[in-house]
Amino acid sequence: MRKVWDIHGGIHPQQNKSQSNQHAIVSAGIPDQLIFPLSQHIGAPAAPIVEVGQRVLKGQTLAAAKGFVSVPVHASTSGEVIAIEQRVIPHPSGMTAPCIIVKPDGRDEWITLSGIGDFTTVEKSVLLKRIGDSGIAGMGGAGFPSAVKLSTRDDHNIETLIINGTECEPYITADDLLMRERADEIIEGSKILRHLINPAKEVLIGVEDNKPEAIAALQQAAEGSGIDIVPFPTKYPSGGEKQLIEILTGKEVPCGGLPADVGIVCQNIGTTVAIYRAVKFGEPLISRITTVTGYACKEQRNFEVLLGSPVSFLLDQCGFSQEDCTRLIMGGPMMGFTLENSDVPVVKTTNCLLAPTREEFPPPPPAQACIRCGMCAEACPVSLLPQQLYWFARGKEYEKLEAHNLMDCIECGACSFSCPSNIPLVQYYRASKADIRQQKQDNIKSDQSKLRFEARQQRLEREAIEKEAKRKARREKAHAASNDGSGKVDAVQAAIERARAKKEGQLSDPAQAAIEKAMARRSGTEATAPRDKASLEQAVASAEKRLASASEKLASAEQEGADTAAAFRVAVDKMTAKLEQAKTALTGFVEAPVTNTDSDPAQAAIARAMANRQTQENLSEGDKLEQTIASLEKRLLKARDKLTTAEAAGDDNASIMADAVTKLEGKLADANNQRANKA
Repeated sequence: MRKVWDIHGGIHPQQNKSQSNQHAIVSAGIPDQLIFPLSQHIGAPAAPIVEVGQRVLKGQTLAAAKGFVSVPVHASTSGEVIAIEQRVIPHPSGMTAPCIIVKPDGRDEWITLSGIGDFTTVEKSVLLKRIGDSGIAGMGGAGFPSAVKLSTRDDHNIETLIINGTECEPYITADDLLMRERADEIIEGSKILRHLINPAKEVLIGVEDNKPEAIAALQQAAEGSGIDIVPFPTKYPSGGEKQLIEILTGKEVPCGGLPADVGIVCQNIGTTVAIYRAVKFGEPLISRITTVTGYACKEQRNFEVLLGSPVSFLLDQCGFSQEDCTRLIMGGPMMGFTLENSDVPVVKTTNCLLAPTREEFPPPPPAQACIRCGMCAEACPVSLLPQQLYWFARGKEYEKLEAHNLMDCIECGACSFSCPSNIPLVQYYRASKADIRQQKQDNIKSDQSKLRFEARQQRLEREAIEKEAKRKARREKAHAASNDGSGKVDAVQAAIERARAKKEGQLSDPAQAAIEKAMARRSGTEATAPRDKASLEQAVASAEKRLASASEKLASAEQEGADTAAAFRVAVDKMTAKLEQAKTALTGFVEAPVTNTDSDPAQAAIARAMANRQTQENLSEGDKLEQTIASLEKRLLKARDKLTTAEAAGDDNASIMADAVTKLEGKLADANNQRANKA
């Protein structure tokens, strides 16, 4: 006999397995409707690849895996996709999730299957892909994708492969009947797993000693295979992965660690059979063995049920009485959860449907105050302190809960079972775990928001630096363009210099120009006086506005200590002088007499326009070109001044002004080239 170890704690509840293990496994048949949740496992939900109205075959992929930790979903019979919608799924909260609804056509037509004859000649990656594409996930626990679990890293030296045939929870006999009737498939599946894992030491199948028929069948099938069948004493919850590892090997998986960290990989009995059928025959996971038990059912037995079958359909096969049932449970009495709706589907992890009567499951007595007896700590298989966790959970002291390793709790219910005060300890732990996970998600979102904000700030700073670098480059380019390297003055720069020289002999400021025009018209007729006066008033208002703007910029620059303060100070002085000129002109205009009221202002404007037009027509092509060049030079000078002011003030429109200067420089250069060619 192989040596086995004991685990800390554990309990011995009434087994209640004889009600359902007296009959052979039978097929549940095809229901009228199949419901396939897109998430039947830990990890990312699958993504639909079929459409409403499409006919599908048995074994056809309905939804593809989305991500590394994900598995696809397959049709368990042929039929038509009639909906892709939200439906209630098997979950303690009664939540809804996206599901694919298929109406069977009764033909049960398979897709074309192709198996692997000799798996020992196939690469490990090919076998893992076959397992992943077949939609196989753990069928005895949380439903972790099997291909991911079997993809062990090279730095993990795996010594032992364990096949879990414990099935320690009361009432459930699905694995028991599977081991009795399909022991050969279990052994062949174990050989495939041994080939994939390549354990350095051994392959073990652990079975509790309350299943003598299953043990005998496995021993007979494993003869000469090098696979050891290891019976051990019955105790709940010896079927937990970490507990089974300790029982069979004496090793303890560290807190927060994985079995691979101690050189061990575990797989469930049902998962092992599914892997065998996927490799040998190419069959995806479309059915499983499920126990239907409880005295609210007239016939209690194990069914091979198509995934997606409604729970109500399966209960109808057993003569279920709703009146006699106190509550419907998916899973066992210790770790299962209550179903509020019997129309939810059977999924890959559904190993039992329990329909107890009031005599079996009487209403729990009200919880009493904790008497600090310590029986919960004695029963805990993970060596936690359930009493202390209970107080922390009630006080919502999440940091202390984590410090006391709440996340190591396997929610087996042994503490609640042993509590003389009938305190539902596991419910407190589940709620606290959910709160901690939500808190961590909120913290992650907060950290992501902070990172996005900091990234935005860095981007804005980078853009500001890049803008400043572009401005500096443009200034340096303009300075370098003043000489072409051979001592000859650049044509564009020469034009700018000519325009500046021309500016010294005439007024280019709009306000000053208006003043000069108004004073020139003073010697005209009285009819022009209202218009000239309005122009002078507009000039005064414009000068006041520009002076106020320049003064504001000067104050800001001096406060910040900017290098442009001197330039703004000169601009303020100039604008002050221009304002005084405008006011003087307006005052002089009001005091001066005007005559000749017979002149018509509109007629005078028409006459001036016709004269200008006649002058343009009399100009030669050369004179027109010279006039165009002079206009471009004036516009370019004004644009360069605006650009310099905008860059000094850090105006965001500086880049637009720079583009305008570049275009004017190009036009002026073309005009100068045209003049040079004509010369």
